[in-house]
Amino acid sequence: MSKIGLFVGSTTGKTEEAAEIIQKEFGGDGVVTIHNMADAQTDDFDGYQNLIVASPTWNIGELQSDWEGFFDELDNIDFKGKKVAYFGTGDQIGYADNFQDAIGMLEEKISSLGGTTVGHWSTDGYDFTESKAVKNGKFVGLALDEDNQAELTEERIKKWVAQLKTDFGI
Repeated sequence: MSKIGLFVGSTTGKTEEAAEIIQKEFGGDGVVTIHNMADAQTDDFDGYQNLIVASPTWNIGELQSDWEGFFDELDNIDFKGKKVAYFGTGDQIGYADNFQDAIGMLEEKISSLGGTTVGHWSTDGYDFTESKAVKNGKFVGLALDEDNQAELTEERIKKWVAQLKTDFGI
């Protein structure tokens, strides 16, 4: 089994593409196994001490549909002792009032179930009004904006993965 389970919900494919780049940056599928939330089961989370949870924010501050359908199932997963990193995709200009809300909602739920959040990310370089993903002045995870800042995605992923390698102890 790989060292990291990456659980991704993706509707348009942007979040899934970012997950694949992150997997590659970590060193491939021997290090990171991607689980699509459309097919995920609660026992898929077993056996991983290091998790990455990925979701776009959909509509007006909502969870992506696969995560929305799985949200209550999170209660049946033991997150105690697990380190959990988050990343999301969103549009900070068109949806400035709820940029990255989905990862904020997922982080709140998973941390309440015992998960330890790692991989916080600076809000510097972003232009938004509000976000449920901001705690203590930082995003709870990596914020990607393929609509307005696609040229920054690769560099942001490289820096975040380097940070996570330390946070995950790998």
